Amino acid sequence: MSDPQALRQHLMQVLEALERIPRRFSGIDEAKDFLNSDEGVDRLDAICMMLIAVGEAFKQIDRKTGGQLLPRYPEVDWVGVKGVRNVVAHGYFDVDAEQVFAICQQDVPVLLQIVRRMIDDLATPGAGSEPPSSGA
Repeated sequence: MSDPQALRQHLMQVLEALERIPRRFSGIDEAKDFLNSDEGVDRLDAICMMLIAVGEAFKQIDRKTGGQLLPRYPEVDWVGVKGVRNVVAHGYFDVDAEQVFAICQQDVPVLLQIVRRMIDDLATPGAGSEPPSSGA
C-alpha cells in the first residue's frame, strides 16, 4: 500500500472538499430550490464541482492503494462515489437536481463520517497494513 502519511494528507484534502458541501447545501429544503434562483443554481454548480473533485480523488486513492483501502469501509458505495464524478463531469447539462439533493442529504453525511474514520485509522501505528477493527 502507498505511504500512509501521504494517503492521510490526501484524505484530509478530500475531507476539506466534502465539508464544503453541507455549507453549500444549507437552506436547500427541496431539489427545486437548486433551480428556482440564481443562488440555487450557483449552489448546485458548486456542489457538483466538489462531487467531481471527491470522485476523482477516490479514483486516485483506489488506484494508489491497489484497490485495498476502500473495501475496508463497506458502508460507502464506492462505485457510486466514483461514478457520480463521471455522470456530473460528462453530462453536466443533464445534472439531475433531485439526485444531487439526495446525495447531499443521504450520502454526504455518511461519506464525511467514513473519511474522518479513514484519517483516524491511518494515524494509528501500523495503519495501512491491517483492516480497521469492527469494534467487536
